[in-house]
Amino acid sequence: MIRFKNGRVLTLDGSCEVENKEVWVEGDKIAFVGKPTDEQLKTAVFEREIDLEGDLLMPALKNAHTHSAMTFLRSYADDLPLQDWLFTQVFPMEAKLTGEDVYWFTRLAILEYLTSGVSASYDMYFKLDDYIKANIDSGFRTVMCDAVSDGKERAAVVEERYLRYNGMHPLISFRLGFHAEYTAQYGLLEAIGELAKKYKAPVSTHNSETAKEVADCIKKYGKTPTALFDSLGIYDYGGAGFHCVYLSEEDMDIFAEKGVYAVSCPCSNAKLASGIAPITRLIEKGVKLGLGTDGPASNNALDMFREMYLLTVLQKLRNSDAAALPADEVLSIACSGSARAMGLENCDCIAVGKQADLTVIDLNKPSMQPIHNIPKNLVYSGSKENVKLTMVAGKVLYEGGKFFVGEDDRTIYAKCAEHFEALKNR
Repeated sequence: MIRFKNGRVLTLDGSCEVENKEVWVEGDKIAFVGKPTDEQLKTAVFEREIDLEGDLLMPALKNAHTHSAMTFLRSYADDLPLQDWLFTQVFPMEAKLTGEDVYWFTRLAILEYLTSGVSASYDMYFKLDDYIKANIDSGFRTVMCDAVSDGKERAAVVEERYLRYNGMHPLISFRLGFHAEYTAQYGLLEAIGELAKKYKAPVSTHNSETAKEVADCIKKYGKTPTALFDSLGIYDYGGAGFHCVYLSEEDMDIFAEKGVYAVSCPCSNAKLASGIAPITRLIEKGVKLGLGTDGPASNNALDMFREMYLLTVLQKLRNSDAAALPADEVLSIACSGSARAMGLENCDCIAVGKQADLTVIDLNKPSMQPIHNIPKNLVYSGSKENVKLTMVAGKVLYEGGKFFVGEDDRTIYAKCAEHFEALKNR
């Protein structure tokens, strides 16, 4: 067992209260939370004892929407609106990618996740065998949803992957999905709805990211993307909508009724000038929320601390209300809400039997002092510099600035540079 002792613990198991407790990890699960008795300490066998020295142990953050391998396009095509950025810059470069490219660019993203206290990503990309290998080789947890587009025949690919990838490895899971309404033909949308019904499974996709996307969908189908998906049964078993900047009141009602998570990506939406999602209104409507970075080509960071800060301050600005979306809610969204949006209910808090996806926050940093309110410090002044350790499934993958992912970080950087040069010349 691994013992975390002499520290503060934020369990997020129903509240944001910080307590002086111990947490013990056995294998990939949390085995004990609380103050041990002398008898318990006498009989326990620890392979390692981590003295927190007053630092904070908390559930790891979860990145509920990203495109990890897009690290290769970081700062490559900036300062462009979404449609131009996507269709003239991103898609042409992605068409040249090989599986080996995706492998190394994903491994780079994983390093960045770990330094941000992130233990799992909800990824939408392609070359999935190579993507999966990168995560398994690194010991990182990922949930994938499909990114298919075009016609009805592509639904067979989604079904085949759904059956093949689920259950293949404890760190890997796969959910039904497609890229977006604007890249899918109507036949594909119908077929995805049928898959949702067949497997009683949630579906995830980009939804209402821009005003143009929504206006074009209404022009084409007479419905918003959300209403269209609902009419086809796509959301009958829940799922997730990524971005959700331009949801109507009726759209929000559908999300609440069907249990669909709205996953916000405030940094990407701001950088692409897409808009500010109506988070406080979504909460009022009873919509469940998650938080993600989007890909490193549109963000350009994979830093969940930055997302938490932007999520709250943009809502204060949008509502002209400094009390809007307080820090406790944001922290819960980033850890617990995001985990549930990904189907990782076993990773949503610190409790006995849950997966040991944990992070240690260094409180002895200027940004964390004085310690008036730790959750508020994390959201309003915290950053990835405060992340001391990240554990995934009971294994320490990042600690004290060093990575334990089966490959030297400098080797990963060099491989990524090599693959990008080759990519440019194809």
